Amino acid sequence: MFDGVYEGKRVLVTGSTGFKGVYLSCFLQKLKAEVLGIALPMPELSLYNICRKEKSFSTLFCDIREKEKLEKILKEFQPEIVFHLAAQSLVKKSYTEPVETFSTNIMGTVNILECCRKCESIRSIIVISSDKCYENRETFTACKESDPMGGYDPYSASKGCTEIVTSAYRRSFFPIEEYGKSHHVLLGSCRAGNVIGGGDYAENRLIPDLVRGTLEERETILRNPASIRPWQHVFEPLSGYLALGAKLYSGEKDFAEGWNFGPGADQNISVGMASLLLQKYWDKVRIKEVQEKTLQHEAGLLFLDSSKAGEKLQWKSTWNIEKTFQMTAQWYSSYHEKGINLLEEQLQEYIFDAQKENILWSIK
Repeated sequence: MFDGVYEGKRVLVTGSTGFKGVYLSCFLQKLKAEVLGIALPMPELSLYNICRKEKSFSTLFCDIREKEKLEKILKEFQPEIVFHLAAQSLVKKSYTEPVETFSTNIMGTVNILECCRKCESIRSIIVISSDKCYENRETFTACKESDPMGGYDPYSASKGCTEIVTSAYRRSFFPIEEYGKSHHVLLGSCRAGNVIGGGDYAENRLIPDLVRGTLEERETILRNPASIRPWQHVFEPLSGYLALGAKLYSGEKDFAEGWNFGPGADQNISVGMASLLLQKYWDKVRIKEVQEKTLQHEAGLLFLDSSKAGEKLQWKSTWNIEKTFQMTAQWYSSYHEKGINLLEEQLQEYIFDAQKENILWSIK
């Protein structure tokens, strides 16, 4: 898969204990990569702690704001490929902890890129941003990679800055025209929409909130049920990140830029509809809708145009909206009712379905 690029490669994943970080680490292990994670410890109930009972994760606990510690880790591991996912990733938390949000997401990214600049083993860097990096005017026009960066709330603004920092490092230290001459690194960035899947327990996210309510046998109050989001299973953008990483590692210079990995328009549905879909596949879910009144801004409309990834990377979503919520509900019900973690089984099913659709390259 992915032309066998990852097999035997040393891959560094920042934010590896987070929801997406765990899925990416498992995906990379499936591709036979040697994976090292840099991250913060997680609460007892987390996908990382659930999976590490069954799998072997190489993880070093480190705050990405600790530059000297990062430098030592990279010097010792000598990674060839870096996926930078570590971030303060919650909009609501960014209102209560703006300094932490800006320092982690902006200076943390600066630290990672600066350490990578000094590490001669690295060939490709993939910075994971967010669809919220764009100056979102809440129209029905999907955001393209060429649209301006921005952000209303501290989180969104920090992600816009992350993209600007990444672009500055690419132009200043890893210019494409100098690749193979003064340097040997290709740097890309990725923006994805709302990702869901089993094992997400973060605060103030729809699916984890519904799961907590279900486990506590109570109704979950929906804030802003009419807000529309692009829902996709976590495997979808990860396959895009990995496809991009493979292209960059292989020296394909034209791919060293920003990329959107969002679902098709049919997967842009409201928070209320998404809740009903989860309930359809896990009937214990109970919902109460309210329109929350708050001074804190959160985008009501947000879409990505992923046509560039489709045309140049041959990437597209594998699972439709029904399958996305079905797989998510099945993971939670299986784990919390039977103690069975379906991550590996679902990963294999995703790969099988993707190959049927000729979306992923054949397994090597």
